[in-house]
Amino acid sequence: MATFSNEELLQAHTELWDLTFGYLKSMALECAIKLGLPNAIHRRGGDATLPDLLDAVSVPESKKAHLPRLMRFLGAFGIFTADAPAAGERANGEEAGAVYGLTPVSRLLVDDSGANGSCGSLSPFVLSQTTKYHVKAAMHLPEWFTSDDGAAAAEMPFRTAHGADLWGVMDRDPKMNQVFNAGMGSDTQLAMDFVIGNYGDVFDGVTSLVDVGGGTGSAARAIAKAFPHVKCSVLDLPNVVNSVPPDGVVEYISGDMMSSIPATDAVFLKVRYIVAMNADLVLG
Repeated sequence: MATFSNEELLQAHTELWDLTFGYLKSMALECAIKLGLPNAIHRRGGDATLPDLLDAVSVPESKKAHLPRLMRFLGAFGIFTADAPAAGERANGEEAGAVYGLTPVSRLLVDDSGANGSCGSLSPFVLSQTTKYHVKAAMHLPEWFTSDDGAAAAEMPFRTAHGADLWGVMDRDPKMNQVFNAGMGSDTQLAMDFVIGNYGDVFDGVTSLVDVGGGTGSAARAIAKAFPHVKCSVLDLPNVVNSVPPDGVVEYISGDMMSSIPATDAVFLKVRYIVAMNADLVLG
């Protein structure tokens, strides 16, 4: 039987608290994005005081006193830096508060297209993974494990929570469809900049490519523009491709990869399907 020292148990107690309240990190991150805090700090030149942030974001007077707590929490786990003012430093005749700055993580959440070079903001990706659908599905994990009724709704926690898988929910909820596709598109932009810049030779000899589950076509467009000799197509479900206007750069094909994939030189599968498979295996 394993024995543990008092020091080990005290450390375990701390870690247990961290795990128990871990969900607050993703919720606070979502809140920061929706309040526009990364953008507000960026527009102040990368550093902002609490009064700066209160001027920049839309917060009712009754809630302003709570913003410092949110900022301290976000600073504690590395979303923002929080530098204490020098002793005796004053601003507008009052003691100056902390100055908040961007970290590499929060820099990736800034909407300014020039802030991260060619990489855009990853805020849409965060918002696509912190929706009410994902959170509610995760809360059904114990129910799914203990259920043995054989019902289709209990195949996965996501189905238990919503009566459909992720794709079914997006089919019936256009807003969720839009949020998810925007999230995958933002993540794709970062990934494709890296792939094209470092592994472009993998497209040598390829004349046609189908991006399976390509969503709105971010990856396929990046490949087509970087390698004009490659004819790029996007295969995705009807509710996805039917909402994308033709752009003349790639061809959009309505279909299901589980049924068939058009003939092509290369099939492209990105992290979208890792996210999707995780959602299927864990959430639905």
